Amino acid sequence: MTSRHRTKDVQWESLFALQDKPAMPLQQRLRLAAVEAILEGRLPPGATLPSSRELAKALGLSRNTVTSAYMRLIDDGFLEAHPRSGVFVKVHGDQRPSGLSKADWRAKPLPEPVRTPQNQPEREAPAMTQPTSPDWSARLIRSLSDRRTLAKPDQWRQYPYPFVYGTFDPQLFPTEAFRECCVHSLARVHLPQWTPDFELSDVPELIEQIRLRLLPKRGVFALPEEILITVGAQHAYYMLGEALFDAQSRVGLEEPGHPHARNSFASRQPQWQPLAVDDQGLVVDRLTPLDYVYVTPSHQSPTTRTLSLERRKRLLALAEQRDFVVIEDDYEAENLYVGEPMPALKSLDKVGRVIYVGSISKSLSPSLRLGYIVAPRALIAELRVLRHAMVRHPSAFLQHAFAHFLSLGHHEPHARRVNQALQARMQAVGEALRRELPDFQFELPTGGASVWVRAPDWADTAELALMAREQGVLIEAGEVFFMHPPYPCPFFRLRLSSIGVDQIGPGIRALAVAVYDLAQARGVPRVLARLH
Repeated sequence: MTSRHRTKDVQWESLFALQDKPAMPLQQRLRLAAVEAILEGRLPPGATLPSSRELAKALGLSRNTVTSAYMRLIDDGFLEAHPRSGVFVKVHGDQRPSGLSKADWRAKPLPEPVRTPQNQPEREAPAMTQPTSPDWSARLIRSLSDRRTLAKPDQWRQYPYPFVYGTFDPQLFPTEAFRECCVHSLARVHLPQWTPDFELSDVPELIEQIRLRLLPKRGVFALPEEILITVGAQHAYYMLGEALFDAQSRVGLEEPGHPHARNSFASRQPQWQPLAVDDQGLVVDRLTPLDYVYVTPSHQSPTTRTLSLERRKRLLALAEQRDFVVIEDDYEAENLYVGEPMPALKSLDKVGRVIYVGSISKSLSPSLRLGYIVAPRALIAELRVLRHAMVRHPSAFLQHAFAHFLSLGHHEPHARRVNQALQARMQAVGEALRRELPDFQFELPTGGASVWVRAPDWADTAELALMAREQGVLIEAGEVFFMHPPYPCPFFRLRLSSIGVDQIGPGIRALAVAVYDLAQARGVPRVLARLH
């Protein structure tokens, strides 16, 4: 490394010195340092910032942390990104000195960092000591703040093309039906059914609807004492990790895989084993010695591949032979457009080696946060005690209202409407990708709500995602799905659950503009000639 580069790194390290606030996530501390530098004038309007990779290297942070901080600062109006140029401190109005062009203003050198004078006599200490805060870095036992996860900008609703997860589609929400069920639960005659403290229990009506209406469709038949209601699927992951994992547990996760499951399991710091996936889902015959295998067999997250029946049977046989347990996340099992549904792993399990995780609110709105676990009664009994210590129990009102929603038969027609809408969106995104980005590889799935796309090898989709935001497009960069992401990481996911079919074509066209900008920044002439 040259002396100039070392000096520059020292400058950035001095300018962005992170405050000693261990309880605050690193991304937030970096944003705080940048905002202070801007407000104090040490980073004047128009000043050029280093790339996310350069700053990450200078500060010893992950590039994802720096990229996320930049995105938030752009949303908050402190920074602005310009394709092929970089990231700058935002200029509000004409803040340039007279006679200085915008290009020259942006090109001005970084101001010298403030240096503490050497050999300066120390000031006399005050007579009374100041109160000190607790040393949180010494007290904090575990932290998840630096882990990569799916995240949207705070102002994501203002973007016209949100190809992202976990958003609400008002066109598909069964407003009248769900309102009717909520009003039903609020009727005076029904208040005794959900207002008492349920302690370790769940609303019996919801348990019955799950075991008699939902699970049989997946070939699963369970007793009431084998079902536990959770505050969504992520709550299920966390409880399973808390109850079953420790630092010696060998846990296999699909690679790429579901980042929310990985992060929820991470609190007990198990020994991770990345498991390969291909066009048939999890590659079963390459399993290393394991204690647990987490798998998304219906639609693998994020590649959308379906685990074949042959591999399902082989996985269960290996679980018995090698004495490991399978955690099955029946992810998007209801969203199937073509062919017959594959039987759940739990339906093929004859000896109780499969823990089944399902969601009952995701098809309506992820914010409702209702899921469930199906497992042997001995494990469910322990999880009930653990849940009680964490949240006591999920909202009994929502449980009761959702049970009524299921009992009246609203769920089935709603699921059909969602699938019809998603199928139309799948067709639209496939046509748009082939037209606007012919070098990008993808295969439309037979179900689910997303498309896994591979860009050309020269493209890093974390950088593409940043440029796409300038065009009003939100995509999910692929690196978050990997335990060990490559660089450049050419994969990304397009989520279709909350973008109208009419927005998809223009959204992919805007994404193609961002690809052009990235190709120009990278100097890829063949791409420029074709996309121009």
